[in-house]
Amino acid sequence: MSGCTHRFGPRGLCRGAALTLVFGCVLATAAATGSLPQEPDAAPGPRTRAVSSTVAPVDRDEIEDAAADAQADGKSVKDAAEEVVSRSGDRWGAVYDQREYEEFEQALDGSYTGVGLSARRTDDGAVSVSRVQPGGPADRAGIRAGDLLRTLDGRRIDRRPVAEVVALLRGDGTGAAAGSRVELGLVRDGRSWTRTLERARLTTEAVTVRRLGAEPSSAVLIKVAAFTKGAGAKVRDAVRSAPEGAGILLDLRANSGGLVAEAVVAASAFLDGGLVATYDVRGEQRALHADPGGDTDRPVVVLVDGGTMSAAELLTGALQDRGRAVTVGTPTFGKGSVQMPSKLPGGSVAELTVGHYRTPGGHNVDGRGITPDLVVHGRAQQRAETVLSGLGGGS
Repeated sequence: MSGCTHRFGPRGLCRGAALTLVFGCVLATAAATGSLPQEPDAAPGPRTRAVSSTVAPVDRDEIEDAAADAQADGKSVKDAAEEVVSRSGDRWGAVYDQREYEEFEQALDGSYTGVGLSARRTDDGAVSVSRVQPGGPADRAGIRAGDLLRTLDGRRIDRRPVAEVVALLRGDGTGAAAGSRVELGLVRDGRSWTRTLERARLTTEAVTVRRLGAEPSSAVLIKVAAFTKGAGAKVRDAVRSAPEGAGILLDLRANSGGLVAEAVVAASAFLDGGLVATYDVRGEQRALHADPGGDTDRPVVVLVDGGTMSAAELLTGALQDRGRAVTVGTPTFGKGSVQMPSKLPGGSVAELTVGHYRTPGGHNVDGRGITPDLVVHGRAQQRAETVLSGLGGGS
């Protein structure tokens, strides 16, 4: 949300003295964050992002030695570590300074610096405002859903990936903070104008719930924008509160990931225990399991698209492979590599690729994505509602 549903700053990290196990996803210079459950006193653990499966792991000792040498010589620890990562061929390996790390921690709690709008790519290739956060800078400036974004700070964005537009809106990589300004060039009904907005610290609404009809048995739409802290419990509570017999339409479109622990909680709302995913860390395989007691009776349809990534793909794969939901939409993005975050001298953090995660059926998502049971390129929600109705989930 500071720009689009892909709202977090680059590759968010975890909380606490030791870095938690993390799955995440990178969207150009913007990213989603993710965290697996942490074992007590665990060493820094992995997170996932898209990366070529042919990349050889970076030697963590090498990067730590380079950082230590740089600190001893009074040079930039981050620059030294980045040089090692660059030489390694690890496309998604990255190094972040302490300020960026603090931003990531705030992102895990569902807050971010931005202007309070979500964006999407239209069928004709333009970038459109899909949602405006009430009370945010964009809302106060009179920007509405449906407005087209043409320029940011005078630069055309129509050919840029939406994720890159997000990064520009947030000011990622420029040190932009709350109070900094960004100029938006917009078009509405053929009329062009510009607005200069002041970025602010905002709180996201990760999960929204609404009924799809007026009847007591009407299906319930649960939209998950990202798996920030508490999102899984909100999904679980929404399922438990749904009318008896009502189906669930779980909308994960444009969900760029989040805390994987939250995605597992969400999976537990629909599963009675069992496997959610497996992942490996330097060849050692581990597993994630749902809690028992989920609702296994009511019909479920999951909506996905090319913006469904990382933790959202993990949840989609679990429900699809376990036969718990019908998936509808377009193939998901395909981010499933595992990074190991390591603290460096001076508060910097390096992330290095160490493995991949797989769905319960053993499918590797990285670079492949998940193909829905029903591939639909237009009117996907309408088709999903029809499928849900056919499953006896109301309308």
